Amino acid sequence: MRQVLFLTVCVVAGFSFLESPSPVYSQSSAYFRNQRNDMVTRYIEGEGIKNPRVLSSMRQVPRHEFVSSNLKHLAYQDLALPIGYKQTISPPYVVAYMTETIDPQPDDKVLEIGTGSGFQAAVLSALVKDVYTIEIVEGLGKKAAVRLKKLDYDNVHTRIGDGYLGWPEEAPFDKIIVTCSPEKVPQPLIDQLKEGGMLLIPLGERYQQVFHLFQKEKGELKHKRLIPTLFVPMTGRSEEKREVKPDPLKPEIINGSFEVDANNDQKADNWHYQRRVSRMTSQAPDGAAYLKFENDTPERLSQILQGMAIDGSHVDSLEISLQLSYLNTAQGKQSFQKPGFIIHFYDSVRRNIGQAYLGPWIGSRGWHLEKKVITIPPQTREAVIQLGLNGGTGILSVDDLKIEKVN
Repeated sequence: MRQVLFLTVCVVAGFSFLESPSPVYSQSSAYFRNQRNDMVTRYIEGEGIKNPRVLSSMRQVPRHEFVSSNLKHLAYQDLALPIGYKQTISPPYVVAYMTETIDPQPDDKVLEIGTGSGFQAAVLSALVKDVYTIEIVEGLGKKAAVRLKKLDYDNVHTRIGDGYLGWPEEAPFDKIIVTCSPEKVPQPLIDQLKEGGMLLIPLGERYQQVFHLFQKEKGELKHKRLIPTLFVPMTGRSEEKREVKPDPLKPEIINGSFEVDANNDQKADNWHYQRRVSRMTSQAPDGAAYLKFENDTPERLSQILQGMAIDGSHVDSLEISLQLSYLNTAQGKQSFQKPGFIIHFYDSVRRNIGQAYLGPWIGSRGWHLEKKVITIPPQTREAVIQLGLNGGTGILSVDDLKIEKVN
């Protein structure tokens, strides 16, 4: 029997913060086609994805076929949605970003680790010669295989098993795309990457990951650090064997003063899903840097996110503090689209069990300190910080964000 070196269950983070009405729509092909076109315009092309082949594929793949029937009305929002087995379908922007980053070519043979719903494989299908995709969760893998076959993605080949072992009999691969987040690149994937080939993988600690793009040169991987990301924790042996683990009894904000920008991309490290925010390096109220959020279009996102572990059965409350200023800020089209700080709470199966707020910050006011003590639901095991205009308009500046456990 082959020894299993890694056991992984992967979930891509993408937390639904929108208040959505009950689904009322026509399920016509024209309806969904219009939804896809709007999705690409707003969330993909509008957020900087430029590759015309990638944009075309995102317009063609019926994402609503990859989600459950009760979530079809949200299929073309830029959200991760649950697909069972504690997993989610990746947000459209994340899929488009990862696809564009590996520069798919018509003759490529691509290996995907973490099939999930099959959506990423379907997007790759039109762009490359063959896609080999592996899912460790048997029930999920079987459903994805049936779905991909039903939708005639004939060049997508599925397997149920440990993705970190790769697919040696089909190696080498021109490109490898990983939708799970280990601490380091599994050696079998390095071995199975073609000379000159590229591998895209999120690496890092449980709540602090960064996309890394590797290229194989003379058997060695040369790498480039890309944007921060957040992949919900894996389960299984590889997660248990992590060398660095968060302490849910001591929740903390990383880089809350926004001083760190290790790759000099003008963005604050440790924060993901950054939208319409600039890292400013003059006249900061604390240290050398602060963040400025700007948006002039209601409902358009201007925000940053960060995840953390927190055990609500032991941590009763937190004190939130930050310095901020704002200019001509206003609510978006919906009542919940207001500038502010939001912490979203999740239980052990990653259900959203509530939020706490600091704000809203409407109008104009100079730099000042704000503090608030918030109560943590006892079922909480994870949380996500959301900070910014959140669909509102105007200019918001923030610095020196801290959270402290209240004894």
